[in-house]
Amino acid sequence: MSDQHDPAPYDALLLLSFGGPEGPDDVVPFLENVTRGRGIPKERLKEVGQHYFLFGGVSPINDQNRALLDALRTDFAEAGLGLPVYWGNRNWAPYLTDTLREMITDGRRHIAVLTTSAYASYSGCRQYRENLADALATLEAEGLPLPRVDKLRHYFNHPGFVEPMVEGVLASLAALDPSVRDGAHLAFTTHSIPDSAADSSGPVADHGEGGAYVKQHLDVARVIVEAVREATGVDRPWKLVYQSRSGAPHIPWLEPDICDHLEELHGAGAPAAVMVPIGFVSDHMEVLYDLDTEATAKAAELGLPVRRSATVGSDPRFAAAVRDLVLERAASERGSRVERCALGALGASHDLCPIGCCPARAERPAAAGADSPYA
Repeated sequence: MSDQHDPAPYDALLLLSFGGPEGPDDVVPFLENVTRGRGIPKERLKEVGQHYFLFGGVSPINDQNRALLDALRTDFAEAGLGLPVYWGNRNWAPYLTDTLREMITDGRRHIAVLTTSAYASYSGCRQYRENLADALATLEAEGLPLPRVDKLRHYFNHPGFVEPMVEGVLASLAALDPSVRDGAHLAFTTHSIPDSAADSSGPVADHGEGGAYVKQHLDVARVIVEAVREATGVDRPWKLVYQSRSGAPHIPWLEPDICDHLEELHGAGAPAAVMVPIGFVSDHMEVLYDLDTEATAKAAELGLPVRRSATVGSDPRFAAAVRDLVLERAASERGSRVERCALGALGASHDLCPIGCCPARAERPAAAGADSPYA
């Protein structure tokens, strides 16, 4: 095997995701897992779960992860990369701790970890690192030999993540009536988070003024806007907007909300809009409900033509990007020279989350970073 196709020192890849219910009886227990420690009454969880009940109590995220697993295994096999791929979740089966236990039993000792979150933030990065630390602590208490786990870098600006989204925007524009197509605005959407979490996202040097979370989304949006302009010859108005707010009303979260933005566009005379969910890897519940259901209904109420562009999902280009991320990190771990793929102005993200990166309100152990207790 040539050096550039060598996954050593890694002997497995772990796909680490959020998880979701797979039937009506799963919804409340799943939400109890998500909100554990917050003291939210079960009746309130049933109200929140209505979004899931609209879709038969099934979140699409697990099936989408299964499709991504298939795409990764196919890509790895075709590239001659003999690296097994496992899957574990934060909030639902297959649970992370169970998957890591299985990997240890299978003899895996140095694991690369891909999370289904492309950007820097507490919930999208450090919380997964905390989950890894919790799982490792449990397995250590069981007397099992602990593997080393390395989280792969943020991939928000990797061509294999960005280029499928560009294609999705172009397809959505083509689906609009020609009379409104050239005037369509682009509304880039991502999950809203508290202002405080946004400001403290990324390394300490990036904290403040939206931190790394906002900077990274804006950088990707600019890349997509330019690619769409080159493909269509039209320079389109655009904005980064937010969705899926879930916090207390008195705590400031990132704004504007997508529905408020659609009202603003309509009031300003915009002829159409394409909603571009750049913050999401796949069409999970926030996309299906907040965009395809709620925001689309708001647009219909306004009489504003809208389309929602595709997420990356299990696109073969994304699977190839994951392979690239594994191999570049493996080369770096071996001390080899590494060329990293990245579009936009920010460059490739760090391999190792530094101390003070995406801090939590209460300090907790986090694996796969400079402050990891499991080096």
